[in-house]
Parts: sequence; C-alpha cells; structure tokens
Amino acid sequence: QVQLVESGGGLVQAGDSLRLSCAASGRTSNTRAMGWFRQAPGKEREFVAAIPWTVGQTYYADSVKGRFTISRDNAKNTVYLQMMSLKPEDTAVYYCAADTLSSRSPNYTREVEYDYWGQGTQVTVSS
Repeated sequence: QVQLVESGGGLVQAGDSLRLSCAASGRTSNTRAMGWFRQAPGKEREFVAAIPWTVGQTYYADSVKGRFTISRDNAKNTVYLQMMSLKPEDTAVYYCAADTLSSRSPNYTREVEYDYWGQGTQVTVSS
C-alpha cells in the first residue's frame, strides 16, 4: 500500500504561482512514476504532468506546458508541481497519483496507469 497526501492548494489570483506537494509513504519502493491530474467542476479528470521515479523525463499536458514544472525528491518520497502564470481555467481539484503497476509499456498520461491516488487539493484561481 502507498499513501499519498497532497498539500499546497489554495486561492490565488490570475498570474500568481503556487506549488503543490505530494508526500508518499508506505511501500514506496515499487513506485515507478508519479503524476498529477486535475478535475474541474463538471468536467472529467484530466492529466496534468508526470515524472518517472528513476529517469529524468517529464510529461506535460499541452495546456500547462511552459507554465507548470513537475519535480521529485526521491529522498523525501515527494513530488512537486510548481505552477506559474495561473489562469482561472486552472481551477480544479488536483490529485497526485502513483504508479506501482510496472506495466510493460507505460503511458503516464493515462489514469489507468496509476494504482494509488491522493485525496486531492483544491486550487482556485480568480480572475
């Protein structure tokens, strides 16, 4: 079992920055990648960013590319999402997810790739 706890959400104005954190605990040794997803009111949950645990590549949704940065601290079992130039359309509940499934051809942009999820943290961007 892996437990994920997000933090760092809040209410900000358009153009502001915010950093989300996701601390993983439990059986984290099998973690292959971690990702961030978000769900806005009335919409389906969507991919935001992902980072494999042992290689340097990162993945981003087109809507956040150039504004958001995902990073990790392996020693702390924590993944971060630095969000800059926030827009009202970034308003959503942001979820952290962990992949321990070790699928042969992982696609970290897909929800099904992840087997553990946090409870989410609300990010609200006012115009």
